[in-house]
Amino acid sequence: MKKSILSVMVLATLSLTSCKKEASATDAETVAVATDSSTVFKVDKATSIIDWTGKKPAGQHTGTIAISEGEVTAKGNVIESGKFTIDMTSIVVTDLKEADGKGDLEAHLKGTGDKAGEDHFFNTAKFPTGTFEITKATEADGKTNIEGNLTIKGITKNVKFPATVVADANGVSITSDVFTINRTEWGVNYASKSLQDDLKDKFINDDIELKVTVKATK
Repeated sequence: MKKSILSVMVLATLSLTSCKKEASATDAETVAVATDSSTVFKVDKATSIIDWTGKKPAGQHTGTIAISEGEVTAKGNVIESGKFTIDMTSIVVTDLKEADGKGDLEAHLKGTGDKAGEDHFFNTAKFPTGTFEITKATEADGKTNIEGNLTIKGITKNVKFPATVVADANGVSITSDVFTINRTEWGVNYASKSLQDDLKDKFINDDIELKVTVKATK
């Protein structure tokens, strides 16, 4: 009975992951350029953040990564361009306490401490920052479809995701829908079942769920 329940849980986890919209990665595109009449807004690092969820058969972990700086340009309520710096050294695990291994998992993700120099996850000693640069923003079905070049671990791919955008003379707010990226597209290969065939149930899903929140003001 326990085995049957576990099997159902595993299938449910994988099914839920597949329901999220995957931002298919393609080759990098030309970065969008703002017009002279657009307004530049600076990212508020205190309220701009990326929420992430990583899943595996035995469960999942959640956390955040800080957006440390950047700017958005808009003309009226239309986004024209934008570039953001992602502070990979700020990775935080939010579902664990210190007594449950929070610090160990954060170090493993960053590649610090006794994991220093390893390329299993994000190797933040070598790649302390990532970037996202908008290549296109188009309106459809009440949402803004944002396309941009995402750079992680020195690898740049173009991704697309829907977002709710609110823009006026005082600032711009961007809140993405939850979407997924395939981490192996950026060389984050640790415990990937698609790359290692001997992991049994010890694998970590290739897809990482992301939600991006950006606030920018004058």
